[in-house]
Amino acid sequence: MPNDIQSIEDLLSFTGAKSSQKNATDGLATTVEKFEEKMHDLRLKEREQEAEQRASTQKVAYVNLRAFPISPEALREIPKAEAEKLQTVCFLFTGTEIRLASTDPTRQEVKDLLFQLQERNSANGGIYLISEESLRIAIKAYDSLPTISAIKKGVNVSDEELDQYKKQIKTAEDVQTVVKGASVSDIMTIIMAAALQLGTSDVHIEAEEKQIVARFRIDGVLQEVASLPHEFWKKIVARIKLISGLKINVNTRPQDGRFTIFLNEGDTDVRVSTIPTNWGESVVMRLLKPSAINVEFGQLGYRELAAKKLLKEIEKPHGMVLTTGPTGSGKTTTLYAILRKLNTSDEKIITLEDPIEYKLQGINQSQVDASKNYTFASGLRSILRQDPDVVMVGEIRDLETAEVAINAALTGHLLLSTLHTNDAAGAIPRFISMGVKAFLLAPALNAIIGQRLTRKICTNCKEETTLTERELAFVKKVASEIPPASGEIVKPESEWKFYHGKGCDVCNKSGYKGRLGIYEILTMSDEIKAQMSENISEYQVRELAKKQGMTTMQQDGILKVLDGITTVDEVLRVAGEGE
Repeated sequence: MPNDIQSIEDLLSFTGAKSSQKNATDGLATTVEKFEEKMHDLRLKEREQEAEQRASTQKVAYVNLRAFPISPEALREIPKAEAEKLQTVCFLFTGTEIRLASTDPTRQEVKDLLFQLQERNSANGGIYLISEESLRIAIKAYDSLPTISAIKKGVNVSDEELDQYKKQIKTAEDVQTVVKGASVSDIMTIIMAAALQLGTSDVHIEAEEKQIVARFRIDGVLQEVASLPHEFWKKIVARIKLISGLKINVNTRPQDGRFTIFLNEGDTDVRVSTIPTNWGESVVMRLLKPSAINVEFGQLGYRELAAKKLLKEIEKPHGMVLTTGPTGSGKTTTLYAILRKLNTSDEKIITLEDPIEYKLQGINQSQVDASKNYTFASGLRSILRQDPDVVMVGEIRDLETAEVAINAALTGHLLLSTLHTNDAAGAIPRFISMGVKAFLLAPALNAIIGQRLTRKICTNCKEETTLTERELAFVKKVASEIPPASGEIVKPESEWKFYHGKGCDVCNKSGYKGRLGIYEILTMSDEIKAQMSENISEYQVRELAKKQGMTTMQQDGILKVLDGITTVDEVLRVAGEGE
């Protein structure tokens, strides 16, 4: 302290001078700092302007990522090391749209990367030019990825949550109770967990005038499980669209998307479809559970004689085997079970599907894409150049595909496919109506399968029952018409016993648990081939097939009723009373 300070006044004067000096210094430092910040901002602005001008010169799009919200989902499309090497990042990914940003979008490596990402995600894409500063910001964002919980295109349902809901949801009626007290953000998780717990194949969420209705299709039958206030609709549908890659602001036209339910025991893909309706939109979500398609040939429900007949046809080195029936009748499950039966190391199997819903190990699966002119017909031509032994085509819809398929069957390939007809006999007139020549069709066909799915009686609450007079008369009529040539032996009427399920928690009070097929198998005998002509009718084909020993779907169903597997009600529901 200076020696000339002799009093309090001198001390105050001294400290005041020091304070003024310090304030002046601090003020100058702040001014310099602000000046440097401003100059830095100006330099960044100039660089962004240079980048934008360069993009204009190169005729490419430009984006400034400084304030752009890059999602972790987008960043994860390109590993950090590759992003740094190529000076390229993914800054936008919605599931159907993908955008890359690069300091040099003209590089071939960057273009190749975009192509790979588009093919992997089946998405539309583009490349934008960015400045070095934008790239630095994007690369820095990678550092936060490990601390961010995984953001995936789907719903995370933990095993703990699933166990919790399993305890709360024993039947379809319990869903309403659990959903009622939930927040909007939890409703989707609860609905999907309940759908998995109850063995649901499709979830329907529909907007009505005063409420939202959720319905589950369980064993082929729709059941209403919950209703919610209509004011929840916008938030619920926005959540569904967000996770399935759909456009949230589009509600006047149909949209299709997908998402995944992530579980430790295995992921379940969900196919989403929306259409506009009076009070909002109808949303249907199909659960594609791997376990649902992992059905072996012996589990399909063929009776012993029918199974032997079909195996004989699919073991032939060439020809065509078709499955017929309406949507939801189990045609895809049947084809996949046959493919598993044929899938050995010495067989080359290729499928052409729309879309590929389930992955099969050891089989080459290809998906049609009409936007790239990769249709069933053009794709099948390409597949035949791959030297396959077995080919599966998802569906024969038109003459062009039919002709290529028949040509494949006649030239040393076993071809499997589906056709939308009511029964096996209807397939031949359907082909002819497309324009297929009968003389080509006759030698190409091996077998045609007609099928439906019936619910099985719940074994937990199964009990003997008595049929009504009408039901008993129906059973007697159908059983008496089973052709002797089929080889099927019908029990004497005195030994008939009938069962149903009285309803329990295991079967959601329905009396049914699980499904199996009822079938008719039409094989191409010499008699049928001889009668083939441009004018042959469905009735003529059916009568010829019966004479050769074909049991109809109704007859197969009644045999399973007499075996105590299903009920007369189920056979009538899916196959009708017939002629």
